[in-house]
Amino acid sequence: MDANAHEDPRLGRVTTAAGRSGFVARGVVYALVGVLALRIAFGAGGEDADRQGALHQVAARPFGTALLWVLAAGFVGMALWRAATAVFGEAGRKKTGSRLLSAGRAGFYAFVAWGTAAYAAGSGGGSDSDSASKDWTATTLGWPGGRWLVGAAGLALAGVGAAIAVRAVQRRFLRKLDTASMGSRTRAAVTATGVSGNVARGAVYAAAGAFVVVAAVRFDPGRARGMDDTLRSFADSAAGPWLLVAVAAGLVLYGVFSFASARWRRF
Repeated sequence: MDANAHEDPRLGRVTTAAGRSGFVARGVVYALVGVLALRIAFGAGGEDADRQGALHQVAARPFGTALLWVLAAGFVGMALWRAATAVFGEAGRKKTGSRLLSAGRAGFYAFVAWGTAAYAAGSGGGSDSDSASKDWTATTLGWPGGRWLVGAAGLALAGVGAAIAVRAVQRRFLRKLDTASMGSRTRAAVTATGVSGNVARGAVYAAAGAFVVVAAVRFDPGRARGMDDTLRSFADSAAGPWLLVAVAAGLVLYGVFSFASARWRRF
């Protein structure tokens, strides 16, 4: 966050610490999802490759419940930081569009924090990504004009995915990092993880959006797919499991990039 966005430096330190903890939590989840997807690609695992699957992996480790609460706290931190950027602007960017985007992200991470805390408390944390996607699509298709709403949502998600991938190739994420404090090798490594990770993430979003569009066109909620089924669909492509391997590895790298963001992001 821009140091001049507010007058109280203590608030700036708190929101910065909150943001850093959020990037670490995001990194853990994405890295685990990528590992789960790699296992699927090599036929070595049946765990869902989505946030629920990642949380299950954490819960199965020693002190798993405590680690889940740490992740939940990290996502709360991310939500608070995003909310602060919605109010004060981020790194000098105070346009209405940027603030609205930050507000939306704050709401998303608040939801993720709630789901993680619910999982830690033993209530399951909600449906897996595939069931949630199909349930939402089925409900929305039942509304007046629901097919158009579902189609628009799918196109929007696919567009977001494409934009993420294009921005990654353009390396625009570097503008948000303190690259001046990195050595040349560190910058090259961070750039590589940022490009690869964001392209992979964009590909997953774009593919998931395409499935939602198909569900709208065919009026069939079963065609919608969450992250797990979307990732599995890459293995069914002409490239076979190797496309899933590439995307899964990219998601692991996005987790690494999130850790780098926790260190070098401009707050």
